[in-house]
Amino acid sequence: MGQRLDRFLAHALPELSRSRLQALLAQGAVKQDGATIGDANRRVKPGETYEVFIPPPSPAEPQPQAIPLTIVYEDDDLIVVDKPAGLVVHPAAGNPDGTLVNALLAHCGTSLKGVGGVARPGIVHRLDKDTSGLLVVAKNERAMHSLAKQFAAHATERTYNAIVWGAPKKREGMIEGNLGRSPFDRKRIAVLRERGKPARTHYRTLERFGADERPFASLLECKLETGRTHQIRVHLAHLGYPLVGDTTYGRARNMPRAKSPAEEAAYAAAGNFPRQALHAGVLGFHHPTLQKKMRFEAPWPADIANLVDALRGLGSHKT
Repeated sequence: MGQRLDRFLAHALPELSRSRLQALLAQGAVKQDGATIGDANRRVKPGETYEVFIPPPSPAEPQPQAIPLTIVYEDDDLIVVDKPAGLVVHPAAGNPDGTLVNALLAHCGTSLKGVGGVARPGIVHRLDKDTSGLLVVAKNERAMHSLAKQFAAHATERTYNAIVWGAPKKREGMIEGNLGRSPFDRKRIAVLRERGKPARTHYRTLERFGADERPFASLLECKLETGRTHQIRVHLAHLGYPLVGDTTYGRARNMPRAKSPAEEAAYAAAGNFPRQALHAGVLGFHHPTLQKKMRFEAPWPADIANLVDALRGLGSHKT
């Protein structure tokens, strides 16, 4: 028996995903000796010739919007942006426009070659609305396929800085626990004993703020081994050290009485921080065309830099 047609085509056309080829088969876009072939299970025989007709991409449903972007890198295959806090990545209920996708449609224009037959940017990973930092987006189907495989195989490098209440007893370690929807609140993610998907977060304490014997807050470096929804936020909260400013998984901390202007400024900066103090500062992946490792770094945005400066007024202990 010969090879399945969809597998044969996927090998012959590596720039197209197998699901995309199956869709083209279903649409009648594959022919053999002039006859339309729609059966993905068809067995390919020696000497047969197949033609695949790829229709031009249809217009994207989200509309282009001229939203300012910080472009870290761009070429014909992909674009790396430093996303600001407050910007939603993809249109969804409650955020139909004003998203990163809308901004990319305006910025990239005709350089978007289409993903899944639609002229849209290929979102292969996301950052929460109120998380800042680096994000890579595919501009064509080949790049989308390659990057998606890398993220699925956990073959990318992703490093975050997080500012948390208190300080982990172990200055570095790994947090492991399955993550899934909370049985008590479907809008929240929780560490689950019997369900959910495996998740692992590696952390290292970079700096502690406040008295060394009882730190008020800490600056951590977090590296994702897996990439689940809200993973860092949930894992650190589960460990007992939620992110400063995280109203979903965090908790209000009782501020000690300030004994100096520096302490007063530090407590105010931490207590009033308007978002989770999380920044995706390092992103690395293998470029699908250049065939080399790409690594990017993004500095802290002003709000996190100001928070760290204020917390140093409590006393800083670097590790």
